[in-house]
Amino acid sequence: MNKVPIVFCFDNNWELQAGVCLTSLLVNAKPDTFYDIFILHDEKSTFLDGKLNELPLRYGNCSLTFRCVGKEFENAFEIRGITISTYYRLLIPEIVTEYDKIIYSDVDVIFRKDLAEIYESTDMTGSYMAGVVDPSPDAHDYQNYIKGLNLLPEDYIYAGNLIINSELIRKDKIVQKFIKEATHSKYKYQDMDIINIVCKGKIKKISPEFCLSHAVRHCAIYQPEPLVYTKQALEDSLKDGIIHYTGAKPWSQYCPDFDIWWEYYRKSIFFDQKYYYDFFNRKMNDYDLLPLWKRIKILVRWFVFKVH
Repeated sequence: MNKVPIVFCFDNNWELQAGVCLTSLLVNAKPDTFYDIFILHDEKSTFLDGKLNELPLRYGNCSLTFRCVGKEFENAFEIRGITISTYYRLLIPEIVTEYDKIIYSDVDVIFRKDLAEIYESTDMTGSYMAGVVDPSPDAHDYQNYIKGLNLLPEDYIYAGNLIINSELIRKDKIVQKFIKEATHSKYKYQDMDIINIVCKGKIKKISPEFCLSHAVRHCAIYQPEPLVYTKQALEDSLKDGIIHYTGAKPWSQYCPDFDIWWEYYRKSIFFDQKYYYDFFNRKMNDYDLLPLWKRIKILVRWFVFKVH
């Protein structure tokens, strides 16, 4: 049996999305994989006795443990509507002490394959974190921002899908540095900036399959010479990589792979016929409500992209 520890951090606003995400994780688990799932939450969370507890009963290949983080980041900087729970991942090595290496994932994610292989094969010797780099070479504003943090864009990893070397982080007392940055600084990308700043020089770049973001997808399809990863690695991520909805969210609007999210929603413990119907019915009506000039703009964009 391969035991894979994995942590998620979210608040009440993301309970449904967490249920869909965890469903995709468990549905795609191999017969010999067992997921030891930890959920970090705040004191206001009301989902502890809710539907999520049905997951171990339904699938049997997982355990589920809830852990409260207290008020550590109560006054931390918030921006772009991203809540305080985004900082909870910084505490994982000291809250989930059972493991020396552990996976972290956001919940706006769909897993499409088992994680045991990448967990076991990723050598974390000398690295605090392992993650996926944004491979796009033409996002100039984004890259200039990263350079302004005294970091290299080709080394800057996403924070939504991580493999964490908890043993080394505890040994070097890195969590205390995370907390200091989170409570005394106002970074645009919050925990992601903090992880890259504090862990600079001890970050491992792994396959883009571990985080198929919008930027990874765009680069795989349109960029002939990617900055970081090989073309083959990017193409492999399109096939069965972990889908991370880093931009538009499929439960609120159409976006790449929105249909895959809804596929797992239908399989999840949160499936509700009315919620499902209302989304698609609303979207069908959206275009009818648009003014004429917006409809023309959509047609023009469709024609331009279709031609090119």
